[in-house]
Amino acid sequence: MTSTAEPALDLAGVTKTFTPVGGDRVEAVRGIDLTIGRGEIVAFLGPNGAGKTTTLDMALGLTEPTSGTVRVYGQGARAAVLGGKVSAVLQSGGLLHDLSVRETVQVIASAYRAALPVDEAIERAGLTAIAGRRVSKCSGGEQQRLRFALALLPDPDLLILDEPTAGMDVGARHEFWATMRSEVSEGRTVVFATHYLEEADTFAERIVMMARGEVVADGPTTEIRARATGRTVTATLPPHRLEAAVQRLRATGSVTDVTTAGDRITIHAGDSDAVALLLLSELGGTGLEITTGSLDEAFLALTSGADRR
Repeated sequence: MTSTAEPALDLAGVTKTFTPVGGDRVEAVRGIDLTIGRGEIVAFLGPNGAGKTTTLDMALGLTEPTSGTVRVYGQGARAAVLGGKVSAVLQSGGLLHDLSVRETVQVIASAYRAALPVDEAIERAGLTAIAGRRVSKCSGGEQQRLRFALALLPDPDLLILDEPTAGMDVGARHEFWATMRSEVSEGRTVVFATHYLEEADTFAERIVMMARGEVVADGPTTEIRARATGRTVTATLPPHRLEAAVQRLRATGSVTDVTTAGDRITIHAGDSDAVALLLLSELGGTGLEITTGSLDEAFLALTSGADRR
């Protein structure tokens, strides 16, 4: 890997429009401004047709924006790819089924002026035990690991993953992300699109949610949850004060819902700090707990109504 002070990825006013033959004009990406710094782990989430893959394709130089600019480490996307600064693990394609795993890595390594040693790429992708196996005999998860080994060959600064664990079972997904954590510990930047919300919740430090070709939310996972669903505050109240407390809380501006179960009260609110202060002081609450909503809830709230394209 190389070192640079430039952002890993910088999109400014990026749009992408397609006009299918005999069809209507489609705006796949609508005016995105987005900067991803070095060493970040960023997940792209959104419904089908949200513009995730189109955005990543522009970052890889596979398609040009209709307007706006895409810069990868201060360069145009294609120049960055040719310079080995960025690699990708895509969902399909690019494998010759008659070759073995090792032969595939050797062939692709020969295309680079300077590549990782073949055995090192195979080992880092967790493929040493099946290096002699034909690609046609590899499972879907093993083929994705092979694509990962190929992506490692130029020793890139930025890895872009489009649905990298598609077709993998739960065990294979866990193994894949364990491998990715090892790569991130070396200082690599990772940007990935996924339909598995738990992957984004567990692995990503930052989430970019897209809908209708636009970024609808961008921030740490906890902030994304809170923005869409607020926070949940629970506490125990003296039984004789419960009814009055419910009325008091429902009159508080940021509170959206109040429920009780025995002497336990649950409040959904945008301003959890204010609710917590009210419970602990004026209302005499004890055993206070504050939690954020789930990422699934945030995803549905922020991307609901997204049109497909």
